[in-house]
Amino acid sequence: MFKSKISFLLIALLLMLGIVLVACGDDPEETQDDPNKQEENEGGGTEGEEEKEMEPKSGGTLTGAMYSAPAGMFNPIFYEEAYEANILSFTHESLVSQNESLEFIPGLAKEWETNDDQTELTLYLEEGVTWHDGEEFTADDVVFTYKSIADPDYVAAGGIRTAYVEPLLGYEEYVNGETDEFQGVVAVDDYTVTFKFAEPNINPLYYASFTIIPEHVFSAIPVAEMPEASESRDPGKVIGTGPFKFTEMVEREQYVLERHDGYWQGTPYLEKIVWRVVAQSVMTGLLESGEVDFIADPNGIPPADYETVQALGNIEIIEQPDFGYQILGFKQNHRTAEDVESGALNPENWVPNEKIADPKIRQAIAYAINREGLIEGLLYGRGAILNSPIAKQFWAYDESETMNYGYDPDMAGSILDELGYVDTNDDGFREDPEGNEWVINMDYPTGNELREKSAPLIEQMLEEVGINVNLRQPKEMSAYVEDLTNDNSDWDLYLLGWSLGSADPDPTGLWGTKAAYNFSRWNNPQSDELMQQALQAPEAFEQDYRKEVYKDWQKLFSEDLPALILYAQNSLWAYNDRLEGVEPLPFTMYNNPHLWWVTDAE
Repeated sequence: MFKSKISFLLIALLLMLGIVLVACGDDPEETQDDPNKQEENEGGGTEGEEEKEMEPKSGGTLTGAMYSAPAGMFNPIFYEEAYEANILSFTHESLVSQNESLEFIPGLAKEWETNDDQTELTLYLEEGVTWHDGEEFTADDVVFTYKSIADPDYVAAGGIRTAYVEPLLGYEEYVNGETDEFQGVVAVDDYTVTFKFAEPNINPLYYASFTIIPEHVFSAIPVAEMPEASESRDPGKVIGTGPFKFTEMVEREQYVLERHDGYWQGTPYLEKIVWRVVAQSVMTGLLESGEVDFIADPNGIPPADYETVQALGNIEIIEQPDFGYQILGFKQNHRTAEDVESGALNPENWVPNEKIADPKIRQAIAYAINREGLIEGLLYGRGAILNSPIAKQFWAYDESETMNYGYDPDMAGSILDELGYVDTNDDGFREDPEGNEWVINMDYPTGNELREKSAPLIEQMLEEVGINVNLRQPKEMSAYVEDLTNDNSDWDLYLLGWSLGSADPDPTGLWGTKAAYNFSRWNNPQSDELMQQALQAPEAFEQDYRKEVYKDWQKLFSEDLPALILYAQNSLWAYNDRLEGVEPLPFTMYNNPHLWWVTDAE
């Protein structure tokens, strides 16, 4: 019997303690019925008067809250975090958007057509669209955006969006410096642009859906220098076509957006949106007091505060399955110092992490973690276990043949015993098969309370089966992501959350071997082959074919296990009922914010 810090029963108690710690905060927990709009006009006015009161008003300021500060990158082709996306969602736009059924709908492009063999997509742009500085938006901006992502210096400069350009005609020749001409995106005229693909493409609108940046702002700035340019970072110099302009900030405290009076879909009703950076523990109190009007991405209100917020008569809650999940990642390989310095992602140079190289070790770790306990104890049941990294909302989600790592510490111990990881010196922890000390390093970021509480619980669960875990001090998110990217060579386990793209279930952007977001440095040729097959025309034009390929891929993922999907928590977005015009989509609350308005605007 291994020495353990806590027994299974105590784990359960500790999980309950997590509830108590949250519930004993400043905000009492109460319950009431769904606090939606009242059905009756309690003021006694006429029906006409009530309708008049509900007409949109111009003016007013809306205050949102997020619990971590943006890292400071407000260039769409280089940003990495959801906190930066909170700004960019209001300032920048794409050629196409999506509706509640995840179908593509017009954005900056009003209509489109494809040629017969699906190798060309031609989009016709809205005319009269202006950037925040008054310059006209044209097809040249689209070409410039994609050419910048395809630039030979893009990845070395920190760019991670190459998935949008890799299928385009001439990408390989352009990125390798063999030609100065990029054939993949062509301006036919000022308001017509054509995307050309090297092979028939099953989902061309997905590749045309990336956010556009202004050529006239960045054309004189080399791609290698864009990330540090003031045009990518400073209020007033960040230019988009969206309904709001980024005009002021007190770094790491407050970010101010002002309406774009010349917005092409009509002047927004709101005068300002102010983002405040506040601790997650005080968000609910600020919502209750009215100091904050809405809490949305990346995680919304804490699950422990749901009933407290629900009991507030002036707050609306939007609850729906999250388009993402939290993971315990396994660092299977590390990059070399030379590759980190040059910005290269070269799997041939990767160094295997022998401590967790065997997939059976990763499976044993998975069996040792009580995911249901985490959901019940930390999410108050407002979440679900996933055994696949494809969102449940997608048609491709299928865990029928995946491995389900239910909580089974006996199974975990048995696997490790068979592999020769046993306690040889009676210190309560297992040594490796050669009798050497076996210590697993685990890292996690600050900011997200659920992750911060999950980390020590996972440590204790693993130590229960004899795995010696070195749980290191958490880091602020921007520093944490930098270390994840650079692959500090002694990282073994890491915690992270992913907000998934809603355009297509293709997982290549996260789990392809050369994907920048593949922080586990998972290098599995079979995985890459399956992901390629799922996109290969003509077979992949049939959704049933893709579904079968993704079924095989999900099975492989669960067996090789580059990461354990801990849970997908429900999105719990909340906003003050003074805000009108909110029509959330399955993946965001920020839908048509130019139509948002506040009832008390003067």
